[in-house]
Amino acid sequence: MEVPSAKVPRVPTLSVVIPVYNERGTIEEILWRVQQVGIDKEVIVVDDGSTDGTRELLQQIVDSTASGEESTILPKTGHSLTTGNISIYLQPTNGGKGAALRRGFRHARGRIVIIQDADLEYNPQEYFQLIDPIERDLADVVYGSRFLGGPHRVLFYRHSLVNKALTHLSNIFTDLNLTDVWTCYKVFRREVLQGLTLREERFGFEPEVTAKIARMGCRVFEVPISYAGRTYEEGKKIGFRDAVSGLRCVFRYSLFG
Repeated sequence: MEVPSAKVPRVPTLSVVIPVYNERGTIEEILWRVQQVGIDKEVIVVDDGSTDGTRELLQQIVDSTASGEESTILPKTGHSLTTGNISIYLQPTNGGKGAALRRGFRHARGRIVIIQDADLEYNPQEYFQLIDPIERDLADVVYGSRFLGGPHRVLFYRHSLVNKALTHLSNIFTDLNLTDVWTCYKVFRREVLQGLTLREERFGFEPEVTAKIARMGCRVFEVPISYAGRTYEEGKKIGFRDAVSGLRCVFRYSLFG
């Protein structure tokens, strides 16, 4: 007797993981921009305890999907957002970017996983060039670098200086030759993420994951990306404390794993 096989869930090409904290002003636009990218994908949004109305908007999308609707009209922008490939997870408290990413990674089903910030500083139309080295089997991990010649908004010199100094220090320990460890755009084969044990709760995720992919012997590529950075008045969150934490994490994960 022939037994019907169980239906195997479709595996998308790309999982877009979006950690979100207090981004009510930009969350509608970034979701719409991500959905405009013509790549087979799923979108995984993890709200990290937002208190500015972001969470309530995301709950509206959850409710719309649960009611069987295939799209919803976003109240601020008026965009019609396709919701069938969007999954939303609400953290009970603010645990930090690293904690939100870990939760998103656990649910990712795509062959390739990319991190997308919700603040409109990074352009989703660049996904094609970011995943290309993995698609051509040249890389296991790709970093999008803001310092390799892409157009960018000119902002704080001190941010650039600290980023480059910490990247240089990370390179000394990992023997990589990266130009931008703190970039949002990090792209992974899903099996690479499955082989990592990540611990950092906040922005220490960046040097931690860099040290661990170096230790795994992953093939790492960098590609140039554009960057439209924000000021603190516009909502930028990373600060001096995160730089100090980043320095600690460079030493911790490069030397002790």
